[in-house]
Amino acid sequence: MGIEVNFEGKIALVTGASSGLGARFAKALAGAGAQVVLASRRVDRLKELRAEIEASGGAAHVVTLDVTDLASIKAAIAHAETEAGPIDILVNNSGVSMTQRLLDVTIEDYAYIMDTNLRGAFFVAQQVAKRMIARAKGDPRKQHRIVNIASVAGLRVLPQIGVYCMSKAGVVQMTKAMAVEWGKYNINTNAICPGYITTEINEDYFATEQGKRLIEMLPRRRAGKPEDLDGLLLLLAAEESHFINGAIITADDGMTAQ
Repeated sequence: MGIEVNFEGKIALVTGASSGLGARFAKALAGAGAQVVLASRRVDRLKELRAEIEASGGAAHVVTLDVTDLASIKAAIAHAETEAGPIDILVNNSGVSMTQRLLDVTIEDYAYIMDTNLRGAFFVAQQVAKRMIARAKGDPRKQHRIVNIASVAGLRVLPQIGVYCMSKAGVVQMTKAMAVEWGKYNINTNAICPGYITTEINEDYFATEQGKRLIEMLPRRRAGKPEDLDGLLLLLAAEESHFINGAIITADDGMTAQ
């Protein structure tokens, strides 16, 4: 028996959509039939992505979002629902990192990472969930999905990105807490923990000798591509995943199995 996932009629909000994994997630959802709302601070990049999605036959909208600013979060979500309709799927993807030793971390460095990766992710999910819960109370059959993008760095400590690891470990626990509290409203909250994925942010590093040595340490001596996460994302965003809630799923080519 085959299962065909169809997102026709679904509205998906993707944060951090201006580049990297966020841009790929938006393309994957649009390709599966969802209307996607592209959100980030870099609106010029979002407009380019919207044009690309529309050229491929998809539907996309653009909203400005700074996840470190609660007023911006509230305005972006309201704008998204005015432009596209009620949000069915949230892909909570915004994230930043810095490479440094813990002894060198300043209070500004700490805030920069935590405010985006954990505080921002929490309040985006909270504000979206408030609207999802209100709709679920009116129609208990309504299904919603939240997919938080964590990292294998939230499951094991990786060198020189300690604060990033701490922030993503928080996202892991946040996901479980949301799943427990919001599951009764048919909101399924899960997290994807990617391993090393090549994007425009890190491709130059992976081409260096240090980067190549890192890749050689991986089980199959390769980094992933953003499209390698398509299947997992679509699974967790689909209504067919109604029994998957609070799951923390690695997509790391065996890295954390070592």
